[in-house]
Amino acid sequence: IMSTALCPASAPFFGFMGAAVALVFANLGAAYGTAKSGVGVSSMGVMKPELVMKSIIPVVMAGAVRLYGPITAAGIAHRVF
Repeated sequence: IMSTALCPASAPFFGFMGAAVALVFANLGAAYGTAKSGVGVSSMGVMKPELVMKSIIPVVMAGAVRLYGPITAAGIAHRVF
């Protein structure tokens, strides 16, 4: 890899580290959101069992957020080289 004034030799390293960080934090955030909303579903099942199906929506949304990590990482990794 050639180093120029506009693109130092360490640029691919930081580019791929950005992609890795996008993957890690997206999955950590989705796991945290799923755990917190799972606790909410459990408590809803105890307090108001008729509303359990409505309280599953945040679990699905937290799982959908997980998909943004690989999409962002692919976009970053595609532009590194």
